[in-house]
Amino acid sequence: MAPRILVVDDNQELLSLLTQLFEEAGYEVIGASRGKQAVELAKAQPPAAAVLDILLPDMMGYHLADALRKDNPQLPLLFITGVFKGGKHAVESRTKYQAAGYFEKPFEAQKLLEAMTKVLPPEKPLAAAASLQDAFEVELDIDVEEEGPQDAMELTGRIKVTGGGNITAEIRGANLTASPMQKVPATQVRPPTPGRPPDPPPLGAPGSRRGEIRDNLPSLLTAFYLSRETGELGVQKGKVKKVVYFEKGTPVFALSNLLADRFGQFLVRVGKIKPEQLQDASAVAAQSNRRTGDVLVERGLLKDTERLYYVGQQVKAVIYSLFAWDEGSYVLSFREKASAESIKLDVHPANLIVRGIKKLYKPERLRRLLQPEDRLIPAVAPAYQLNEVELERWEAELLPKIDGNRTVAELLAFANRPEHVVYGFLVAMMSLGILDKRG
Repeated sequence: MAPRILVVDDNQELLSLLTQLFEEAGYEVIGASRGKQAVELAKAQPPAAAVLDILLPDMMGYHLADALRKDNPQLPLLFITGVFKGGKHAVESRTKYQAAGYFEKPFEAQKLLEAMTKVLPPEKPLAAAASLQDAFEVELDIDVEEEGPQDAMELTGRIKVTGGGNITAEIRGANLTASPMQKVPATQVRPPTPGRPPDPPPLGAPGSRRGEIRDNLPSLLTAFYLSRETGELGVQKGKVKKVVYFEKGTPVFALSNLLADRFGQFLVRVGKIKPEQLQDASAVAAQSNRRTGDVLVERGLLKDTERLYYVGQQVKAVIYSLFAWDEGSYVLSFREKASAESIKLDVHPANLIVRGIKKLYKPERLRRLLQPEDRLIPAVAPAYQLNEVELERWEAELLPKIDGNRTVAELLAFANRPEHVVYGFLVAMMSLGILDKRG
């Protein structure tokens, strides 16, 4: 049997990600988000090693370690923390608990895995899951309307991308407005392959870690960031499937099987080309077995130097569109598929989350997540530091007033901004783990 380990963290999405990582490496994992829950699970299914978050909602990870060591004094322990940083804490964990590792968030999950394999070698690892991109082979360009907000999407004109040879460039252009999905010319639609099922298979492979998408997309992005993981986050709602690729915790690329998300259609949505120009270029590309973008460049409708900029904006728009989803399913995978992409976004997940919430969370959704009578306080263990977040001046002035004594309604009066704007900022700060609701 695979060796059993206990993993404890109150961040559900990070717990899910680490669970799958260890399972794919050849371990049996029991996971818990609370200390008391972990103690009960450990008594019922004694682990051979444990990974413990130091700050848990109901007890300190050190106290949990003491409880676990009562039944197994030699239990190997690895600690992870987002709060207790610095050499002093790491030294204490090693001298008092003989910890096999001490990892400060964000940490490299692969190094955590390596530390575990030294104290508890795994069984034969599971076969590597197929890339989520493989699931796009069926009905790649589906022509359906995406559910959710159909408002225009505002895209900032600045974009940072990494191209071949790891050369990073910052390109500044005019702000873009991506109009709602257009009806696509029929010449764009790829006929279904004979003999293939009409509906796409679910994303992922057997053994993949799955879950439901509700309001937890920010937490999923943060889980990759905190673990510095390279991999894929696939999401699906009905026939629509999208995959976000990560490298060392940062989202760098995205794919969608929705026809309206394709590059040519995106150029129409932002007003770069006209629908009839796309239809004509698509027909020529299909006849000559070339990319539509190449034909557009050949015809002078798109400069070759502009292509990098618009591809980056297209990828960014695909990722932003997911913030409109409050239902669907997700699956995690740890393939290094993004390494093959020639163009990669360079965007900090904290700012991606803030902009995604501000752009695509509707007022009624914001009010569901935050009530006027709620009181907010600075979080004890923020997932991100404030210096990582780009704040507007009024936002920076409002933050010091959030101390648990004022209601959201009172903060609205202080901010003197439209209600949905203030709500968007506050919900974004909650999603980053910078603010918490006062209990």
